[in-house]
Amino acid sequence: MITLCGMSMSNYYNKVKIVLLEKGAPFTEELQRTRSTDEAVLGASPLGKIPFIRVDGQTLCESQVICDYLEARFPQPPLVPTDPLAAAKVRELCAFMELYVELVGRELYTQAFFGGTVSESAQARVKTQLVRNLAAFKRLARFAPYAAGEQFTLADAAAYASLPTVAQATKAVFGEDLVAAAGIDWKSHLKLLGERASVQRVNADRKRDAEAMKSA
Repeated sequence: MITLCGMSMSNYYNKVKIVLLEKGAPFTEELQRTRSTDEAVLGASPLGKIPFIRVDGQTLCESQVICDYLEARFPQPPLVPTDPLAAAKVRELCAFMELYVELVGRELYTQAFFGGTVSESAQARVKTQLVRNLAAFKRLARFAPYAAGEQFTLADAAAYASLPTVAQATKAVFGEDLVAAAGIDWKSHLKLLGERASVQRVNADRKRDAEAMKSA
Protein backbone atom coordinates (compact mmCIF):
# COMPACT_ATOMS: atom_id res chain seq x y z
CA MET A 1 0.00 0.00 0.00
CA ILE A 2 1.22 3.47 -0.88
CA THR A 3 0.80 6.32 1.59
CA LEU A 4 0.69 9.78 0.04
CA CYS A 5 1.96 12.35 2.53
CA GLY A 6 1.15 16.03 2.25
CA MET A 7 -1.97 18.15 2.04
CA SER A 8 -4.63 18.85 -0.53
CA MET A 9 -3.82 22.56 -0.68
CA SER A 10 -0.48 21.69 -2.32
CA ASN A 11 -0.54 21.74 -6.11
CA TYR A 12 2.23 19.15 -6.33
CA TYR A 13 0.45 16.88 -3.87
CA ASN A 14 -2.57 17.02 -6.13
CA LYS A 15 -0.44 16.27 -9.17
CA VAL A 16 0.66 12.98 -7.61
CA LYS A 17 -2.85 12.26 -6.35
CA ILE A 18 -4.26 12.64 -9.85
CA VAL A 19 -1.74 10.11 -11.15
CA LEU A 20 -2.58 7.66 -8.36
CA LEU A 21 -6.28 7.98 -9.12
CA GLU A 22 -5.75 7.66 -12.87
CA LYS A 23 -3.77 4.49 -12.27
CA GLY A 24 -6.37 3.05 -9.92
CA ALA A 25 -3.52 2.39 -7.50
CA PRO A 26 -4.47 1.62 -3.89
CA PHE A 27 -3.28 4.37 -1.57
CA THR A 28 -4.00 6.11 1.69
CA GLU A 29 -3.39 9.73 2.60
CA GLU A 30 -1.48 11.14 5.55
CA LEU A 31 -1.74 14.83 6.44
CA GLN A 32 1.68 16.42 6.47
CA ARG A 33 2.37 20.13 6.26
CA THR A 34 5.30 21.54 4.36
CA ARG A 35 8.58 22.66 5.98
CA SER A 36 8.33 20.22 8.86
CA THR A 37 11.43 19.90 11.02
CA ASP A 38 10.37 16.51 12.38
CA GLU A 39 13.18 14.01 11.95
CA ALA A 40 10.84 11.34 10.62
CA VAL A 41 9.69 13.72 7.89
CA LEU A 42 13.21 14.91 7.08
CA GLY A 43 14.24 11.29 6.72
CA ALA A 44 11.68 10.98 3.94
CA SER A 45 11.92 14.47 2.44
CA PRO A 46 15.18 16.13 3.52
CA LEU A 47 13.97 19.66 2.77
CA GLY A 48 10.66 19.08 4.50
CA LYS A 49 8.81 19.45 1.19
CA ILE A 50 5.58 17.77 0.22
CA PRO A 51 4.49 15.50 -1.24
CA PHE A 52 6.38 12.34 -0.47
CA ILE A 53 5.24 8.75 -0.34
CA ARG A 54 5.83 5.79 1.90
CA VAL A 55 5.94 2.47 0.08
CA ASP A 56 7.32 -0.98 0.87
CA GLY A 57 9.11 0.28 3.97
CA GLN A 58 10.84 3.05 2.05
CA THR A 59 10.12 6.66 1.14
CA LEU A 60 10.30 8.71 -2.04
CA CYS A 61 10.13 12.48 -2.53
CA GLU A 62 9.86 14.95 -5.43
CA SER A 63 6.59 14.84 -7.33
CA GLN A 64 7.94 14.03 -10.79
CA VAL A 65 10.13 11.25 -9.43
CA ILE A 66 7.08 9.84 -7.65
CA CYS A 67 5.01 10.05 -10.84
CA ASP A 68 7.72 8.29 -12.83
CA TYR A 69 7.82 5.56 -10.18
CA LEU A 70 4.04 5.16 -10.38
CA GLU A 71 4.22 4.92 -14.16
CA ALA A 72 6.79 2.14 -13.88
CA ARG A 73 4.99 0.27 -11.11
CA PHE A 74 1.49 0.63 -12.56
CA PRO A 75 1.99 0.65 -16.34
CA GLN A 76 -1.75 0.40 -17.04
CA PRO A 77 -3.33 2.64 -17.99
CA PRO A 78 -0.23 4.28 -19.50
CA LEU A 79 0.31 7.98 -18.86
CA VAL A 80 3.29 8.23 -21.17
CA PRO A 81 3.54 6.84 -24.72
CA THR A 82 5.32 3.55 -25.34
CA ASP A 83 7.66 5.15 -27.87
CA PRO A 84 10.78 6.27 -25.95
CA LEU A 85 11.10 9.63 -27.71
CA ALA A 86 7.40 10.41 -27.33
CA ALA A 87 7.65 9.49 -23.65
CA ALA A 88 10.63 11.78 -23.27
CA LYS A 89 8.67 14.60 -24.92
CA VAL A 90 5.97 14.23 -22.26
CA ARG A 91 8.59 14.46 -19.54
CA GLU A 92 10.17 17.42 -21.33
CA LEU A 93 6.87 19.26 -20.95
CA CYS A 94 6.70 18.36 -17.26
CA ALA A 95 10.23 19.60 -16.63
CA PHE A 96 9.71 22.80 -18.61
CA MET A 97 6.52 23.71 -16.79
CA GLU A 98 7.95 23.06 -13.37
CA LEU A 99 11.42 24.56 -13.82
CA TYR A 100 10.70 27.54 -16.05
CA VAL A 101 7.09 28.40 -15.30
CA GLU A 102 5.99 27.28 -11.84
CA LEU A 103 9.33 27.66 -10.09
CA VAL A 104 9.77 31.16 -11.50
CA GLY A 105 6.20 32.18 -10.74
CA ARG A 106 6.43 30.79 -7.22
CA GLU A 107 8.32 33.89 -6.14
CA LEU A 108 5.03 35.80 -6.48
CA TYR A 109 2.98 33.50 -4.25
CA THR A 110 3.85 35.31 -1.03
CA GLN A 111 2.07 38.41 -2.29
CA ALA A 112 -0.54 36.74 -4.46
CA PHE A 113 -1.87 34.25 -1.93
CA PHE A 114 -0.46 34.86 1.55
CA GLY A 115 -0.70 38.59 2.21
CA GLY A 116 3.02 39.28 1.93
CA THR A 117 4.93 41.64 -0.31
CA VAL A 118 7.30 41.01 -3.20
CA SER A 119 9.69 43.85 -4.03
CA GLU A 120 9.18 45.78 -7.25
CA SER A 121 12.58 44.68 -8.52
CA ALA A 122 11.72 41.02 -7.90
CA GLN A 123 8.35 41.48 -9.58
CA ALA A 124 10.00 43.00 -12.65
CA ARG A 125 12.53 40.18 -12.85
CA VAL A 126 9.88 37.48 -12.50
CA LYS A 127 7.65 39.11 -15.10
CA THR A 128 10.49 39.32 -17.62
CA GLN A 129 11.38 35.67 -17.07
CA LEU A 130 7.80 34.45 -17.23
CA VAL A 131 7.01 36.32 -20.44
CA ARG A 132 10.04 34.73 -22.09
CA ASN A 133 9.55 31.27 -20.59
CA LEU A 134 5.83 31.06 -21.31
CA ALA A 135 6.44 31.95 -24.95
CA ALA A 136 9.02 29.16 -25.06
CA PHE A 137 6.66 26.70 -23.37
CA LYS A 138 3.97 27.48 -25.93
CA ARG A 139 6.34 26.24 -28.62
CA LEU A 140 6.59 22.85 -26.89
CA ALA A 141 3.00 22.27 -25.77
CA ARG A 142 0.34 21.00 -28.14
CA PHE A 143 -3.00 21.16 -26.29
CA ALA A 144 -4.59 18.97 -28.96
CA PRO A 145 -6.61 18.72 -26.78
CA TYR A 146 -4.26 17.53 -24.02
CA ALA A 147 -0.88 19.08 -23.24
CA ALA A 148 1.14 16.53 -25.22
CA GLY A 149 -1.46 15.64 -27.83
CA GLU A 150 -4.55 13.45 -28.09
CA GLN A 151 -4.11 11.48 -24.86
CA PHE A 152 -4.07 12.42 -21.19
CA THR A 153 -0.49 12.06 -19.90
CA LEU A 154 1.73 12.99 -16.98
CA ALA A 155 2.11 16.39 -18.66
CA ASP A 156 -1.55 17.12 -17.94
CA ALA A 157 -1.12 16.35 -14.25
CA ALA A 158 1.86 18.71 -14.27
CA ALA A 159 -0.15 21.37 -16.11
CA TYR A 160 -2.93 21.10 -13.52
CA ALA A 161 -0.35 21.76 -10.82
CA SER A 162 1.47 24.61 -12.56
CA LEU A 163 -0.48 26.67 -15.06
CA PRO A 164 -3.58 27.77 -13.07
CA THR A 165 -1.49 28.68 -10.03
CA VAL A 166 0.93 30.83 -12.00
CA ALA A 167 -1.93 32.39 -13.96
CA GLN A 168 -3.74 33.35 -10.76
CA ALA A 169 -0.56 34.66 -9.16
CA THR A 170 0.33 36.89 -12.08
CA LYS A 171 -3.23 38.19 -12.26
CA ALA A 172 -3.11 39.06 -8.55
CA VAL A 173 0.30 40.74 -8.64
CA PHE A 174 0.46 42.27 -12.14
CA GLY A 175 -3.22 42.66 -12.90
CA GLU A 176 -2.67 40.46 -15.95
CA ASP A 177 -2.80 36.71 -16.46
CA LEU A 178 0.56 36.16 -18.14
CA VAL A 179 -0.25 32.55 -19.01
CA ALA A 180 -3.30 33.55 -21.03
CA ALA A 181 -1.43 36.55 -22.43
CA ALA A 182 1.13 34.13 -23.86
CA GLY A 183 -1.64 32.48 -25.86
CA ILE A 184 -1.97 29.45 -23.58
CA ASP A 185 -5.65 28.66 -23.07
CA TRP A 186 -5.21 27.11 -19.64
CA LYS A 187 -8.86 27.64 -18.67
CA SER A 188 -10.11 25.43 -21.50
CA HIS A 189 -7.50 22.84 -20.60
CA LEU A 190 -8.52 22.95 -16.94
CA LYS A 191 -12.17 22.55 -17.95
CA LEU A 192 -11.23 19.51 -20.04
CA LEU A 193 -9.35 17.99 -17.13
CA GLY A 194 -12.33 18.69 -14.91
CA GLU A 195 -14.31 16.09 -16.86
CA ARG A 196 -12.03 13.37 -15.47
CA ALA A 197 -13.04 11.54 -12.29
CA SER A 198 -9.53 11.90 -10.88
CA VAL A 199 -9.57 15.69 -11.15
CA GLN A 200 -13.12 15.89 -9.82
CA ARG A 201 -12.03 13.94 -6.75
CA VAL A 202 -8.97 16.14 -6.21
CA ASN A 203 -11.01 19.33 -6.60
CA ALA A 204 -13.67 18.10 -4.19
CA ASP A 205 -11.13 17.08 -1.57
CA ARG A 206 -9.30 20.38 -1.84
CA LYS A 207 -12.56 22.32 -1.49
CA ARG A 208 -13.56 20.24 1.53
CA ASP A 209 -10.23 20.80 3.25
CA ALA A 210 -10.20 24.52 2.46
CA GLU A 211 -13.62 24.92 4.04
CA ALA A 212 -12.49 22.95 7.08
CA MET A 213 -9.46 25.21 7.49
CA LYS A 214 -11.68 28.31 7.36
CA SER A 215 -13.96 26.87 10.03
CA ALA A 216 -11.12 25.84 12.34
